[in-house]
Amino acid sequence: MSQPSWREYRPGAAFPGVIGRTAEESRPAWPQPLRATPGAPNVMFIVLDDTGYGQLGCYGGPIATPNLDSLAQGGLLYNNMHTTALCSPSRSCIITGRNHHANGMAGVTEMSTGFPGYNGQIPFENGFVSEMLLQHGYNTYMVGKWHLMPSEQESAAGPYDRWPLGRGFERFYGFLGGDTSQWYPELVYDNHQIEPPATAEQGYHLTPDLVDKAMAFVADAKQVAPDKPFFLNLSTGATHAPHHVPKEWADRYRGRFDEGWDAYREAAFARQKELGVAPADARLSRHDPDVPEWDSLSPEARRLAARMMEVYAGFLSHTDHHIGRLLAFLKEIGEFDNTLIMVVSDNGASPEGGVTGTANEAQFFNNAPEPLEDSLRSIDELGGPTTFNHYPWGWTWAGNTPFRRWKRETYRGGASDPFLVHWPSGIRARGEIRTQYAHLVDMVPTVLEALGIEPPSTIRGVTQAPLHGVSFAHTFDDADAPSNHHTQYFEMIGHRAIDHDGWRAVCPWPGPSFAEAGRPFGTPITVQDLTDLDAHHWELYHVDEDFAETRDLAAGQRDKLVEMVALWYVEAGKYDVLPIDGSAVQRMMTQRPQITEARTSYTFRPGTQSLPSAVTPRVLNRPHSVTVDVDLAAGAEGVLVCQGTDAGGWTLFVKDGRLHYTHNYVRRALYRLTGADPVPEGRHELRFEFEPTGQPDIQHGKGTPGKAQLYIDRQLAAETDLPVTTPVMFNPGGLTCGRNPGSAVDPDYTSPFPFTGTLHSVTVDLSGELITDMNSEMRMHMARQ
Repeated sequence: MSQPSWREYRPGAAFPGVIGRTAEESRPAWPQPLRATPGAPNVMFIVLDDTGYGQLGCYGGPIATPNLDSLAQGGLLYNNMHTTALCSPSRSCIITGRNHHANGMAGVTEMSTGFPGYNGQIPFENGFVSEMLLQHGYNTYMVGKWHLMPSEQESAAGPYDRWPLGRGFERFYGFLGGDTSQWYPELVYDNHQIEPPATAEQGYHLTPDLVDKAMAFVADAKQVAPDKPFFLNLSTGATHAPHHVPKEWADRYRGRFDEGWDAYREAAFARQKELGVAPADARLSRHDPDVPEWDSLSPEARRLAARMMEVYAGFLSHTDHHIGRLLAFLKEIGEFDNTLIMVVSDNGASPEGGVTGTANEAQFFNNAPEPLEDSLRSIDELGGPTTFNHYPWGWTWAGNTPFRRWKRETYRGGASDPFLVHWPSGIRARGEIRTQYAHLVDMVPTVLEALGIEPPSTIRGVTQAPLHGVSFAHTFDDADAPSNHHTQYFEMIGHRAIDHDGWRAVCPWPGPSFAEAGRPFGTPITVQDLTDLDAHHWELYHVDEDFAETRDLAAGQRDKLVEMVALWYVEAGKYDVLPIDGSAVQRMMTQRPQITEARTSYTFRPGTQSLPSAVTPRVLNRPHSVTVDVDLAAGAEGVLVCQGTDAGGWTLFVKDGRLHYTHNYVRRALYRLTGADPVPEGRHELRFEFEPTGQPDIQHGKGTPGKAQLYIDRQLAAETDLPVTTPVMFNPGGLTCGRNPGSAVDPDYTSPFPFTGTLHSVTVDLSGELITDMNSEMRMHMARQ
């Protein structure tokens, strides 16, 4: 007999077929799969990290970025896009279409406190665009940097509901935290850690790996469902520190920055006017008081600073090259024209390299900078696997041309960034500039309008909050269209601003700069401070006529200023911005309920994942012991346990039959201890102990001195005095049992140097008072944004 007719129905709806006693008298119906609208465009976000307004070639910068420039030439360049001035908050706006405080992301998640706008956990009622598009038949891929969940949840203990696969992404490949080595990254594939597929010595670098995986994700699905659209969020580690790039890319810029940062700014500003990226009547902002005059530097300091910028430029060009590979792939598979691409940076260029820059970021965070002569000895290694480098903040300031200041501050240097839109099938305009006001919260509404999708009322049964952004899709083919985004507040660690219809009010921290403030960054703002700030320290700019905030009109237009300040408080009330909290140290050190009660004993086993630094036992500046239960066969060797990398850390290992301990003091010194006699074969207890013998001098980069001892079966095998230890942090700071992934903490062995005997367990025991320099810890966390 003929096959009965059938039809489709939505899962959860009433079954529309017929169920009889037998299949013969029944009529089937099939659950209807989610299908995108035929011909629906793909969507791709490319999110750069710490890339300033004046660095890309299409924004007047001297760095070659031909592939990103081609997107500007074939699409639209926006010169009035705004970010939050910090990493995680900006990324939360990009992915949800809601303001960062409403996302619980007042700062990076490491700074979370117990207030709604500050708790570091994006509410599920603020759905991600990945979750929205998943409901419309899209494949969804997250590749690269995440940094959108509490760092203490990055371990194998979870919870996993705020990992990428818990927020609407079907596939993930990248890293969960704020930064990572480009040569030896801390990689996660879907919901588990992995090691990079090759080593730096074999030519591995993170950026091409991320692009390879992005292309593979798309290709995997397209060969099965060629008409199914995708959403890809590619968030590069570049150009956040460490500035890691193959040497040949940095060498392309030899001598290009020898004239210094002032010359960079003047040339970039002139080019911006030629391109129309800056208005013809714009004025260049003043020389920053925190940046030394280039000519005031010694010839050696200028040579080092210039090389650091060459490395950064090579890093950005290298990134652009691999983005070009992705664009070429989309063309090859016939998807380029029908892919809506948006390119943005998460904030302005970064000042975490300090006034001189650093060959090893960990030195800066530990208050242990290298003398100039030591840095010069590393000049040919900058950008390579043995460094963790970041440029001086003179280049930061130049990179944000024509604006003042930088990341973390709500002046335009921190909060105005490059933004490109490219979609040949959907936008007729080519190579045009758009001047309408926009903010990162506008990206999701624009995508939804372009796709003809209404914001969902629910996601997985959770009623959704309204979007805060507004679409700028009406500007795609109309350069003269009005701006629909009229008002936008800013708040970052107490630094505040408000934009409204071409006017901008800014309230910096007490004092106009680090140099002039007389108080360190992140100092709490008291009630009296706030009263004084609101009464006397707001600045006013008519940015419709003063693009780079060069003329403060506060004194002459007091009524307008009062109106703007009042508007800031209205917006603050809407979006959970209050209470205003200018502290950083205290927020870093806040005890959060999702962290288990402080422990004094941790047990680790081989074959397990590395521990992210946020959940490792804190051994610095306190007595501690490491006890290993091990079976040694003849010739067994390898790492028993280690924390950190060649940029700094500690390692306990067996080599040449003997037990060894090494403390790597921020790459400046290796303090080693070796057992006098070989470890006998068989099962043994091997132990390391550290007993403080003095107090730390954290201000001068010196952790607690102490006595280091090795024991075999509780018999002393060796001891020595450690004159100095790492005072604040290891970065990267993961802890691993049974091997040393990434770069070797001690160059006496080759990573990963896995232990070849039988390792039963490693127990780290802590005792005594934790001694912490909170200011330095804050600086470390902020640099991982």
